[in-house]
Amino acid sequence: MKEIVNFLFEVGMLQKTPRTGFQFLGSGCESVAEHILRTIFIGYTLCKLEQDIDERRVLKMCLFHDLPEARTGDMNYVNKKYVTVDEGKAVRELTDTLFFGEEIKACIDEFNEGKTRESLIVRDADQLALILQLKEYGDLGNKYSREWITFAIQRLCTDSARETANQILETDSSDWWFQDKSDWWINGNKGKYSKGADSAR
Repeated sequence: MKEIVNFLFEVGMLQKTPRTGFQFLGSGCESVAEHILRTIFIGYTLCKLEQDIDERRVLKMCLFHDLPEARTGDMNYVNKKYVTVDEGKAVRELTDTLFFGEEIKACIDEFNEGKTRESLIVRDADQLALILQLKEYGDLGNKYSREWITFAIQRLCTDSARETANQILETDSSDWWFQDKSDWWINGNKGKYSKGADSAR
């Protein structure tokens, strides 16, 4: 049981591990745990756009694909020019003490090999999470985000992901909450409460 508790403490390190590429972008920040969360939702969504996909495998890969970064840290594209990370060792030492460790290792290996349709969807979810983040920062004025998005789009593997990326580029990141530009943004709940107060008299 102690090994399981140690694993759960280790997972917590993902909340404290920053995604390091944003230091080069010049704005934004995100932990590895935050990235994984959005990747899971994107992977789930991409499964709905594809046919004959093992959704459970996709979600598990999304969950575990960056787990080794609890030990290795996040290596951005500049870091990778100069630093070689022994992810295999990190995965082995992370999973060897867990009775379900082989299941986690198999997910990470499948993702890294990128040969199955499920692994390609997870790779796309990983990139779409970045594209969404970059679009948000671009909408707030970061002039470099569009160029970064151009490279990220070229890494996409499936038509569904490319179609999603194109829609991301055409959608303002505030549309989902600010598309109703009614007098709600002026009055808020005032009308609701004043009406209730009047009827109570």
